[in-house]
Amino acid sequence: MAGTVTSALQTVGATLRYDVRPGTGSDPRPLLLIGSPMDAAGFATLASHFGDRTVVTYDPRGVGRSERTDGAPETLPEEHADDLARLIGALDAGAVDLFASSGGAVNALALVTARPDLVHTLVAHEPPCAPVLPDREAALAVCADIHRTYLREGSGVAMAKFIALVSRTGPIPADWAEEPAPSPEAFGLSAEDDGTRDDALLGQNMRGCTSYHPDFAVLRAVTTRIVIAAGKESEGTFCARAAAAVAEGIGVPLAVYPSHHAGFLGGEHGQHGAPAEFAEALRTSLAEESPVVQPFAFPPVS
Repeated sequence: MAGTVTSALQTVGATLRYDVRPGTGSDPRPLLLIGSPMDAAGFATLASHFGDRTVVTYDPRGVGRSERTDGAPETLPEEHADDLARLIGALDAGAVDLFASSGGAVNALALVTARPDLVHTLVAHEPPCAPVLPDREAALAVCADIHRTYLREGSGVAMAKFIALVSRTGPIPADWAEEPAPSPEAFGLSAEDDGTRDDALLGQNMRGCTSYHPDFAVLRAVTTRIVIAAGKESEGTFCARAAAAVAEGIGVPLAVYPSHHAGFLGGEHGQHGAPAEFAEALRTSLAEESPVVQPFAFPPVS
């Protein structure tokens, strides 16, 4: 995008690359769009719907252009949150509005817990926080198994298990391990192990992200305005169920956004959602209007 400025930022154990797209409007507050492990490229379509605002995107540590320098095999949400705090500080524009997707939503919750002064409004879309679910033990066990499978057999076999997890509807049964393992070929993946172990999703973030339990007491008291969202087509899936439980824990209504977990994508990574409708819902949330709330049949937090 013309006018985009790319910069590098040294943080603890990583060099982050981030992009600033100047807006044409008068709103001085930057809009930061983040995912994890999704990089800045994944937000190109969504950013295009906010040309009136200065939009910032970045590559999380260990992803895309952001190199890790600490050699650590895994990263915790609190570490990502520290990266985000330093990035917002480098912008030198005060508190930001923040849209955070998936693992990025987990990291954003950790950021607001530690530094609520840095975020004016947070829209956290489908944070996969397993500990808030009634079936938490089974969910955490599946996530740990995916990580072990990746280390043992490589990305194809592990990614097949991951896709099966996030696309499943309803609670995860306690006897999930007795179910047949999903076939990588069924998802267009290769079962062959190429020997690499640098996948940020399956290796670096899998366990730390999904095992994060938000501090509801702190989040209920912060000055940051928090919106928790889930895709309408995601109802019953792991990430949407977790979003509903997080919303209940904080004491805010669940905002139901158009499409699914990747609803803001417009062809990035070969995925399509409903980006125009998604952007409209996001703009409504950021305008400090009531979130669009629709009934979701999710079990309560236990």
